[in-house]
Amino acid sequence: MKRLIGGSCLFLVLCCNAYAIKEGEPAPALEARQLDGRAFSLAQAAGKVVVINFWATWCEPCRAEMPALDAYFRKHRQEGLEVLAISMDQPSDDAKVREVMRAFSFDAGLAREASFRGYGRIWRLPLTFVVDRNGVLRKDGWYGDPGIDLALLERTVTPLLAQPAPPAR
Repeated sequence: MKRLIGGSCLFLVLCCNAYAIKEGEPAPALEARQLDGRAFSLAQAAGKVVVINFWATWCEPCRAEMPALDAYFRKHRQEGLEVLAISMDQPSDDAKVREVMRAFSFDAGLAREASFRGYGRIWRLPLTFVVDRNGVLRKDGWYGDPGIDLALLERTVTPLLAQPAPPAR
């Protein structure tokens, strides 16, 4: 019995570490089909700073932070900023998602039309990640500030925007 339990624990540790992401390391792959039908790929966004925000229409804190995300995006999009909001809503709420997103200028997609496995099981909302111009994770939403506001965006993202884009390959 001890052998089975020890083996199970080792499996659990290895399984969990396989999905661990860390600030300062390359961000996991992320692809999504946006609400307008365009494809988004974190790999193709290389050279830009990307804010990835997981949210839902029923999540009040999510909805409360979206105006700050939009204001920040409008102010900095010409500097190479991308924002992608991924809705965790059910298919029955697609119309609500589209209605909410009409008020904002940044892009959005639906979780069921996205691949973000490396970010773990999204069970807490809102959840925000920031990836720098080199594809390195700079803010891991699982730790630190649970929500975002303009002050946090200015503190976290603005210094990344000031860094030059890597040379084209």
